[in-house]
Amino acid sequence: MNLEAWNAGRFTMDQRLALSSKDPELVSPYRAFTRDEWAHLRADTPLTLSVDDLTKLQSINDPISLDEIVAIYLPLSRLLSLYVAATQGLFKATQRFLMAEAEVKVPYIIGVAGSVAVGKSTTARVLQALLSRWPNTPKVELVTTDGFLLPNAELERRGLMQRKGFPESYDGAALLRFVSDVKAGKRAVAAPVYSHLVYDVVPGEQVTVERPDILILEGLNVLQASRLPKDGSVIPFVSDFFDFSVYLDADENDLHRWYVNRFMTLRQTAFRDPRSFFRKYAEIGEEEALAIAENLWTGINLPNLRENILPTRQRASLILTKGASHRIQQVALRRL
Repeated sequence: MNLEAWNAGRFTMDQRLALSSKDPELVSPYRAFTRDEWAHLRADTPLTLSVDDLTKLQSINDPISLDEIVAIYLPLSRLLSLYVAATQGLFKATQRFLMAEAEVKVPYIIGVAGSVAVGKSTTARVLQALLSRWPNTPKVELVTTDGFLLPNAELERRGLMQRKGFPESYDGAALLRFVSDVKAGKRAVAAPVYSHLVYDVVPGEQVTVERPDILILEGLNVLQASRLPKDGSVIPFVSDFFDFSVYLDADENDLHRWYVNRFMTLRQTAFRDPRSFFRKYAEIGEEEALAIAENLWTGINLPNLRENILPTRQRASLILTKGASHRIQQVALRRL
């Protein structure tokens, strides 16, 4: 084995996981499962979603089938049920050790990360639907980090409109306060709302999270870590408050294709709304629109993926790797 190539990152995640299981010199923090191996772990977890449910949950150009729910998300639902129960037990044990009075319920927080167009929104909504059907966790909230983007006017003022979605385009302090307050069990914690239609934060509009059993936080950079201080000062990350995290992975070429296809589909749907920020793209020719989609991918989304999103993959508890058809081909679970 070429350890120099391994350390330089010249292997894909699939290759690293496969090689680490065969070569004693290489140690991976993940245990890899094929689709069939993972599906077998469903055991007797019941299917609680219908075809109609899936139609409502999936995003544009992100197909998902009942087979995908059964093979991938039901085993994940079972795993999370075990993790949540264990975490609740650990919390109670800690309270007994500290001889502390019973505190308010501490929500279990799940982060969902990955590139633009990889299907984060669908995954987050499917998890919310499945987890909310458990008898012991009926209250499952879903919040996206889009609401914590700086308003367009502020991005313009800072010269960041072409870096929208990069870490510096978010109000990181507000996002950190939100997650911290939810984890602390505060009764009502507000988050700003983002509109994809107008491509901006909606002034004065909020969603309130009220002590959920589980909070799912979905976004491009939820696993992002800041540079550590040399003096050892405490600098918390949003992911410090996660109990579990999922990274949706896919080949760059597939992500590119999915992004462009989604853009072209939106030209015939949401972009035609008179209120849409992207209305102008619905009115131009197909060739020009295709060129714009390509430029948006190569100029903004691909650099963000390579510089900020992909480097956080190894921080996830679980990596779901998609194939060209959006079908998840491999699951990698972090070893405890």
